[in-house]
Amino acid sequence: MKKFAALFALLLAALALVACGGGSDTTSEESAPAPETTKEAEGEKEAEGGTAGAASIEFEADPSGSLAFTTDEATSKAGKVTVNFTNQSAVPHDVALEDEAGETIAETEVLAEGTDSTTAELKPGKYTFYCTVPGHRQAGMEGTLTVK
Repeated sequence: MKKFAALFALLLAALALVACGGGSDTTSEESAPAPETTKEAEGEKEAEGGTAGAASIEFEADPSGSLAFTTDEATSKAGKVTVNFTNQSAVPHDVALEDEAGETIAETEVLAEGTDSTTAELKPGKYTFYCTVPGHRQAGMEGTLTVK
């Protein structure tokens, strides 16, 4: 009987942990903004794989409304990559990825005060991330994504 009670307690603990670990996979303009990162993490944000071959990377527009991202360099693992974009300002922005041939391969929706995401299959190499709103890229709203 003691073994049954211990097994039951272990099962309950496991269920409690599973319930706490869930999250919403949906994004919308009303979503809460992503947590801010430290200055050290802003320079290079390393993508972390969740499932085999999957990674994600975070991009954020300057919260003050400037025509800039919070970083101009990022890194990611090769494979299927989810690009998460946050814009806390009222100035509309998005993020797009361009390959070395100059082709746009992924982009989020243009939005103000919200979040959006997109996915892309990335091979090792250099990519450019930029804002597609007219004039923003020309004003310097772009950076380099290195995929390893």
